[in-house]
Amino acid sequence: MGQIVISGGGTGIGLAAARLFGADGNRVHIIGRRPHVVQEAAAALNTEFGEDRVVAHAADLTEIADVERVAGAVAESGDPVDVLVNNAGGNFGRAGRDAALTEIAADYRANFEGNVLTAVLLTHALIPQLARPGGAIVSVSSIAAVRGPGSYGGAKAQLHAVTFEWAAALAADGIRATAVAPGFTEETEFFGARMSPEFHAGRVGQTLLKKPGTPEEIAEAIKYLAGATNVTGEILHINGGAALGR
Repeated sequence: MGQIVISGGGTGIGLAAARLFGADGNRVHIIGRRPHVVQEAAAALNTEFGEDRVVAHAADLTEIADVERVAGAVAESGDPVDVLVNNAGGNFGRAGRDAALTEIAADYRANFEGNVLTAVLLTHALIPQLARPGGAIVSVSSIAAVRGPGSYGGAKAQLHAVTFEWAAALAADGIRATAVAPGFTEETEFFGARMSPEFHAGRVGQTLLKKPGTPEEIAEAIKYLAGATNVTGEILHINGGAALGR
């Protein structure tokens, strides 16, 4: 049995990954900002598994004290962390082209903190606990990293840069770092109230395969990267052909 840590683990891609790793008998820590969401997710998965394999942690990963608290709780078992999945994130600001400078600045800061700082702080807090050799860091980026929009795409692109940094810095310890960059993925909370039949059709229409991604297939890609022992410093794009050749 291994030990897995998944941020943003209460819904969507993170929840699908928790289910996949938990089904293999691993102990899975899921982290989320909303206590009731992660607690209900953990309870549902544990009922599904027939035993307590999933542990919920309510935390704001932009706050150092919360990150340290989670890292301390993970360490209590005494077992190394085999896989860290940095899935927390979202588009936290949509300031328009004509927005005031204060709004634009707030937009960029919110997306940096929500998408980059969450991954960086949690990863650095858990690096001492990662399995040596064999530990894996898998971060969830986005198609936006290669085509925008601005503050969100820029934040996800920075996840690529830190993935490359971790791959190089940790290779000597036998730790790998990769990322998966999904395109349009249905059954997540990402688009919120903007989701409509027309919006859905428009996003699907941008793909060559004319179908959306699902949380389950992104979770399968995460699991693949976590176990692919000769893959590091790579970004796996899963977007149905909406962006080519990356």
